[in-house]
Amino acid sequence: MRLRTPFAMTALAAGLLSVAQVNADSIDLTMYYPVSVGGALTDVIDDLVDEFESEHPDINVEAIYAGNYDDTRVRTMSAIEAGDAPQLSVLFSIDLYELIEQNAIVAFDDLVETDEEREWLDSFYPGLMENGQLDGKTYGIPFQRSTIVLFWNKDAFEAAGLDPETPPENWEEMAEMAATVREASNGDQWGVMVPSTGYPYWMFQAFAFQNGHRLMSEDGTEVYFDDPAAIEALEYWVSLATEHNAMPDGTIEWGTLRQNFLEASTAMMWHTTGNLTAVRNEANFDFGVAMLPMNTQRGSPTGGGNFYIFEDATEEEQRAAMTFIRWMTDPERAAAWSIETGYMGVSPAAYETDALQSYVEEFAPAAVARDQLEHGTAELSTYQGGRVRRALDNAVQAALTGQMSPEEALSQAQQEADSVLRRYAR
Repeated sequence: MRLRTPFAMTALAAGLLSVAQVNADSIDLTMYYPVSVGGALTDVIDDLVDEFESEHPDINVEAIYAGNYDDTRVRTMSAIEAGDAPQLSVLFSIDLYELIEQNAIVAFDDLVETDEEREWLDSFYPGLMENGQLDGKTYGIPFQRSTIVLFWNKDAFEAAGLDPETPPENWEEMAEMAATVREASNGDQWGVMVPSTGYPYWMFQAFAFQNGHRLMSEDGTEVYFDDPAAIEALEYWVSLATEHNAMPDGTIEWGTLRQNFLEASTAMMWHTTGNLTAVRNEANFDFGVAMLPMNTQRGSPTGGGNFYIFEDATEEEQRAAMTFIRWMTDPERAAAWSIETGYMGVSPAAYETDALQSYVEEFAPAAVARDQLEHGTAELSTYQGGRVRRALDNAVQAALTGQMSPEEALSQAQQEADSVLRRYAR
């Protein structure tokens, strides 16, 4: 028998359910789920599903782990085209426009029936709802959500003569502190690493927003990649390697950066708060977590996945899917999820639970991503989002590898995005 996480509080009750107790007319749901960052998330989700099924014996949920967010979107859309659509899925919050354009999802507003359900729909952090709403309707419910945070190695700071309790507040301080660490270690340790594979557009969006610039329109039809403020942001990112010798040249891998940090290859890293619990469990040094440093303002885009319900599901299946999603986002459960994974509790009520209040009191970094929501912005999301993000990803990497100047790279990305989005102009 495999060990259960703390979520499996009703595993014994589940085991005592006899076949006779299970409704012969039970509803079967398929849920595609992305697993792309640290921790044994599949075990956590499996335990949640087991617990839900023990409390709702008339609903069966099969969780299919489909790779990272992009893999999961591709697999979901392929299943829809093949006439074998899942009833629900957790997909990127920024997949909204593509899913709507394909008439793949339904609005939760059209499914709610009671005042209690409407209150639930209004219970989430507004900052997490930005990427899930369009034209006054809600299509995505936040679940596996994050912001980018700064992790720093306090032992490395102390060894370099820096105050281990004081992270950088702004871009200038980050560059100076990172360079100090690099010099003090005689080149054995980098000062800072910002990942530039996987989701380079996400990291760049943070730099741009910290420089007072929003990269896209609210209706997903325009982007502003070649604005002077955006160019300046990319120039700063490049300068961490070329001018300050504080970050490695070229690209930095998203998937291995957490391990680089744990191995003390870098004193600071920018990464998703979804790595928080894994870092806490595995780090053999004292570390801290802070909001990202600012330039003209603080800021981070939100990130991560939302629950969606699909159009092709029957009305009965859609109702069952909403029952499951409401159960998964219950404040007590959202609090336990946040503690177990490092992802955010998605509602203010989650942070008001005894469990999460106690956890934050014991481990203050657990509140950083939530507090940063005050300075958050919606993640880059447009029509034809995959193509638009790919243009920006390529531009960021071209600048970081020295193939193009930041201005040249972003001008090219702007032209490519304009070409893609021209037919969506309103």
